[in-house]
Amino acid sequence: MAELIPYRQAVAEGIAREMRRDPSVAIVGEDVGAAGHVFKITAGLFEEFGADRVRDTPISEQGFLGMAMGAAMTGMPTIADLMFADFAANGWPYIANEIPKVRYMTGGQIKKLPLVIQFANGGGLGFGAQHSQAIESWLLTIPGIRIVAPSTPADATGLMASAIRAGDPVAYLAHKALLATKGTPAPPDHVVPLGEAAIRREGHDVTLVALAWSVPLALQAAEQLEAEGISAEVIDLRCLNPLDTQTVKTSVAKTNRLVIVEENPYQGGWGATVASLIGQESFTDLDAPITRIAAANVPLPFADILEQQVLPSVAGVTDTVRQLLNT
Repeated sequence: MAELIPYRQAVAEGIAREMRRDPSVAIVGEDVGAAGHVFKITAGLFEEFGADRVRDTPISEQGFLGMAMGAAMTGMPTIADLMFADFAANGWPYIANEIPKVRYMTGGQIKKLPLVIQFANGGGLGFGAQHSQAIESWLLTIPGIRIVAPSTPADATGLMASAIRAGDPVAYLAHKALLATKGTPAPPDHVVPLGEAAIRREGHDVTLVALAWSVPLALQAAEQLEAEGISAEVIDLRCLNPLDTQTVKTSVAKTNRLVIVEENPYQGGWGATVASLIGQESFTDLDAPITRIAAANVPLPFADILEQQVLPSVAGVTDTVRQLLNT
């Protein structure tokens, strides 16, 4: 049996595999080099690939995003690491208005933009309002950026391969609260196609749709519900763009109930998009209203006990499912 590895190591391994496969792949960002990243998701890369391909940058998100975009425009696959996902706000002019639009603005002269923007995403560790945000829903408002958010070490490696090879701008969201969790390492040459959800647990009474941090939360809830005779199917979306609605629709056709579990604030969360699509395309399969469980519409508190009140919980999921089954 393979030894389990931490999620953070799997992220670094995903980058390393692609850098070995393609000598043109490079990564830039703050402390990605000798320090191995503040979250150690680039550990070992500097030692193996050197300063030319693993480049530390000044503290200027717009500066190194512009550099990475320019490199990608020449065909060089580049990873730009923004450290905390919240810092996307500092690089927003490039993320929202330059990177996703350059192929259109050049009339197709630039046919590919192999650029991965890597973030340490999400809350749950008590880092406060400016270092704990889950930004999937920010990114989902921008046409032209693919969005991946792995929940397991194997997917962290496999989705990194797809992200770097995509030829499109990709936001890669490594969740901070999952970094220390362990799982089976990815097999050699492991690639997870973009836009393919995974069924993490089969069930027939209710479908739980989750992403990244909310996947283990949904699985814990499903395990508790099973002890009560309630069978919950858990779907890990893995990607928001492209979005695998077919796997969700197939599950809902079987269970007739859908609960969406997301870390983003309820207002404008990605779950609203999923709910809208399923409500429109699978309405006749539903025996109860689609229900969303999300974070409260407040900045994330610094105090652990308060942050836990804001974010979704296992108890919140189990209570919601029980109520749904009684409607």
